[in-house]
Amino acid sequence: MTVGEYNKAVDAYADSLYRFVLKNLRNNAMAEDIIQDTFEKLWMKLEEVSALKVKSYLFTTAYHTMIDYIRKEKRNVIVDPANLFEGSEADHYSDLAEVLERAVQNLPADQKAVVMLRDYEGYSYKEIAEITGLSEAQVKVYIYRARVYLKAYIGTMEKVI
Repeated sequence: MTVGEYNKAVDAYADSLYRFVLKNLRNNAMAEDIIQDTFEKLWMKLEEVSALKVKSYLFTTAYHTMIDYIRKEKRNVIVDPANLFEGSEADHYSDLAEVLERAVQNLPADQKAVVMLRDYEGYSYKEIAEITGLSEAQVKVYIYRARVYLKAYIGTMEKVI
């Protein structure tokens, strides 16, 4: 890969990588850091990565960096005493997008990532398997389980409206 091809990859994929990571983490600063780390890793392996496979490399690297961050954060959970006694939020929602967003955020990290890649970014099962390092069958299982959970979480439209 040449420096020109690297620059084209940055222009072509930085926004979609950022959206993917941001949808999963919901933290602007961390999403930016992960994208910067991803492109830094690509720069370090400029000679090894083919320009034809740069998209797959970028999403795979961003995915693994994001998963590492999520695992690290799970170990460093800090409880805010102010939130210990908060009441539950209302069960009535008027915005389906808000309900869906909340449901997606409740998914386990692997399921959330594959659903985002499939439904938000439009990748095929095979591409998702390459990005995540999972088998294609496991990708399908995660997507199925995530969709079952989302359907159950959302429930009937009467609850939403």
